[in-house]
Amino acid sequence: MINVFRPLHSLLLLLCAGFSASTLAHNPMCECKAIDAEQIKCTGGFSDGSGAPGVTLDVIGYDETILVPGKLGADSTLIFKKPGAEFYVLFDAGPGHVVEIDQADIETP
Repeated sequence: MINVFRPLHSLLLLLCAGFSASTLAHNPMCECKAIDAEQIKCTGGFSDGSGAPGVTLDVIGYDETILVPGKLGADSTLIFKKPGAEFYVLFDAGPGHVVEIDQADIETP
């Protein structure tokens, strides 16, 4: 006698495993705000609520030169002096975990 439920059971287990793996995924998040006319504070982390201490956060000019090389501190933040040239911020936690913030998108006080 053939058990028709066995293949269905295996398929169901495979689908459940795929859904649980997707719930473990986390997306990178980064927010930058001007503290005043001279300084900007960026905070990075992940959608699962975890912080990102030590993650690279560089300030890059439109000509692709690194204006301010940096890493997030223990509190997942970095404060830097606003560059005179046009720039964007690159939060880079590895492949698939990158966020770019253009200077035009940085909130001012």
